[in-house]
Amino acid sequence: MTVSSLHRRRFITAALGLSAAGTGTSAAAAASTYDEAAKTLRAPLQSTPRDRELVRFATLAANSHNTQPWTFSIRGNVIAIAPDFKRRCPAVDPDDHHLFVSLGCAAENLILAASTLGWHADLALDGDRIVITLEEAPPAASTLAAAIPIRQCTRAAFDGKPAAPETLRRLEGACRESNVTAILMTERAAIAGVTDYVLQGNSAQMRDKAFMRELVHWIRFNEAEALATMDGLYAPASGNPSLPSWLARPLLNLFFTESGENKKYREQLESSAGVVVLAADGSDRSHWIAVGRACQRFGLQATALGLKYAFINQPVEVASLRSQFAASLGFGERRPDIVMRFGTGPDLPKSLRRPPERVMQS
Repeated sequence: MTVSSLHRRRFITAALGLSAAGTGTSAAAAASTYDEAAKTLRAPLQSTPRDRELVRFATLAANSHNTQPWTFSIRGNVIAIAPDFKRRCPAVDPDDHHLFVSLGCAAENLILAASTLGWHADLALDGDRIVITLEEAPPAASTLAAAIPIRQCTRAAFDGKPAAPETLRRLEGACRESNVTAILMTERAAIAGVTDYVLQGNSAQMRDKAFMRELVHWIRFNEAEALATMDGLYAPASGNPSLPSWLARPLLNLFFTESGENKKYREQLESSAGVVVLAADGSDRSHWIAVGRACQRFGLQATALGLKYAFINQPVEVASLRSQFAASLGFGERRPDIVMRFGTGPDLPKSLRRPPERVMQS
C-alpha cells in the first residue's frame, strides 16, 4: 500500500467516526472510495451494539438536502430524537416543516429496525423531541425494515411503465397514518397538473438568490467533498458528473439553469408511473412528524417493490403556490406537505450519512 493510499484510508476511517480498534476487520476501516463508505454505512442491521445500530438505521431516513438535522440521546430503553437546528434550511424551509418531517422519517426507520431486533417501540412527543420507549418483544422482521439500507431518492428519469394495481394498493396502504391523507395519481392529466405546479415552483426557487445560495452550500461536487462532510447532496447521486469544486462552482451558472431544470423535471414526471401527495389534518410539528412516518413508509414500500421514487416538493415549498396547489387537489384549508413521484428507474450512487458517533449525545 502506498503512503498516499494509507493516508486516504486513515482519512476515510476518521470521517466515518470509526477506528480499527473499534471495528476489528470492519470494511469501514479499509474503505478507500465513496462506494465503499456508502456500503459500510448501509450494511445489514446487526443485533449489537443495539443502540448504535438503531441510530445507524434511523439516520438512513430521507431528509431535506441530506442535512441530517437530528441528534439522538439514549437512556436505557428510551431513545430521544431531537432537532439539530444548526442544520436547518431557512431559505427552503423557513418554518422547519421539512426538518420535522425528516425527524418523523428517522423515527419510522428506528421503530422498524427495533422490531426486527426484538423490541416493540412506543412513540410519544415531548416538546420538539420524539421519545421512543422500547420494550422486549418477539423479533418481527419486515420487508420495509429490510429496505431501509437500500432506499434512496432517485433523481433521474424513470422508464414510463405503469404500476400494477396491486402495487398501487400497497403503496397507498403504506401511507396510512392517523390524521394524514394520501392522494395517489396515475392518470396522465393529473400528473400533468402537478407538473405545472412543480415547474412554477422550480422557476420561483431558481430566481430566489437565498434559495440558490443555500442549495449550493449543501451540494457536494465530488467524492472528496462528500467524504469530508458525510452529508449534503452528492452530485453523482443526481446523475451529474463528479467535478473538482474549483471547476464545478464557476460552471454551475452555465449548466444549472431555470429552463434546463424545468425541462428535466418535465421529462422526469412524464416518465413516472405516478405521483403521491401527503397532507396532514393540522399544520404543526406533531402532524409534520406523522407525515414523515407515512412518507418514509412509502419510500420503503416502493423500494421493497423494486420501484424508485423522488421528491418534487416545489409546490409545497413556495408559499405563494401552496394554497393554489392545495385547492387543485381538493385539500381545502389543509396544507399539502410532501409530493413524490415514483416508477421503475436506474440505480444511482447512494448518499452518505454521518456515523452514529457524530449524532449520538452522551
